[in-house]
Amino acid sequence: MEHENSRQRVVVTGYGAVTSLGQNVEEIWKAIMDYKIGYSKYEYSDDSITAKFFGKIPFELNLSPFSKRILKNTPRFGRLGLIAADEALKMAFGDDLSELDKHYPPFSRGVIFGTGWGGADALAQNSLSYNTEGFASPLTNILSMNNVGSAIMSMNWNLRGYQNTPVSACATGGIAIGDAVEIIRSGRAEMMIAGGGESLNSDLNIWSIDILNALSKEQENVETACCPFDRNRNGFVLSEGAAVLCLEKYETALTRGATILAEVTGYGNCSDAYDVTTPAPDCGGRYHAVKYALKQADIELVDYVNAHGTSTQLNDFNETEMLKMVFGDSVYSLPISSTKSYTGHLIAAAGALESILSIKSIETNIIPATIHLNNPDPGCNLDYVPNKHRQVENIQSVLNVNYGFGGSNSALIFERYK
Repeated sequence: MEHENSRQRVVVTGYGAVTSLGQNVEEIWKAIMDYKIGYSKYEYSDDSITAKFFGKIPFELNLSPFSKRILKNTPRFGRLGLIAADEALKMAFGDDLSELDKHYPPFSRGVIFGTGWGGADALAQNSLSYNTEGFASPLTNILSMNNVGSAIMSMNWNLRGYQNTPVSACATGGIAIGDAVEIIRSGRAEMMIAGGGESLNSDLNIWSIDILNALSKEQENVETACCPFDRNRNGFVLSEGAAVLCLEKYETALTRGATILAEVTGYGNCSDAYDVTTPAPDCGGRYHAVKYALKQADIELVDYVNAHGTSTQLNDFNETEMLKMVFGDSVYSLPISSTKSYTGHLIAAAGALESILSIKSIETNIIPATIHLNNPDPGCNLDYVPNKHRQVENIQSVLNVNYGFGGSNSALIFERYK
């Protein structure tokens, strides 16, 4: 497949994730195929928190592959990232990772692992301890660093090449992957792991989002707690988790006989420059991010869109309008769905997890349904694949879009490897 300017091809050879739906990608995908929901009702003792539904991980984390030296410096979002990265790397290189060292010297391999709020829970907890007891963890500074996740990953796997930590709210995961692709294309690395992680559970951090009226206002019914593109939508469900892709230079992956899962052919990243929390009414940042991704991939239409679909009034309508602007009349026959209806909103991990789910759609030719879409909003009148998964004949390309507070917008295109 030839792409614009015959640029360096970048392929996906591994992926990993941990969310409330499962400990790995296989479990998460099966849960979605079984229409399971990764969020439930949770009561905070703080009465000022009105949100009731959250996607909290219900199982103990398996941290056995990692040393105490690594874990003592790693807050929960980074630990989730380690688990996801471990799965991605072992999928790509085998359990002993000997293939990694054989084909990629330390300075040719790197990591971009982003987060929205990083170790904010650790900071809140230690701040409380310091203010009430006069003492806190001596590692508070380290545990609250946004870049501690990518730093710990580089140490654990000796990734001595390019390292960075994007902080772009809900667009973070997509931006991390897109930037990693560009780093490989530029020749600054030959292998990258990229993704995002988030875990916000402390009263302060939950309250700080809830007070913005961003979280779901549903108090009882799980079906209207998260119902993207439905007229009853009223806010997003906050979830925790992490997701990571392993990306490789195509020629090296081919030479070493890697299993190529998909190719990343397009990436766009544009800003709204409008408001910190409200999407720009002209849809400009989102529109141009998608158009850049399509141009880079040298295609005009995709087979499926994994939408941002947060279940907020403004986002879902704005996203619908943007897709109409991008694809014109073709948009009405284009299947689109929001997998957040299963997972809730993973913030920095959302774009990375939804990239993996996009690849799973290519692998299986299944478009996951948007569940809880029982009363479609007339303003969201596209094919949002309501309530029942759709088996299709041949998915060649998927667009994954994500947007975040601050007006950040990312678009990624994944294509079936040819």
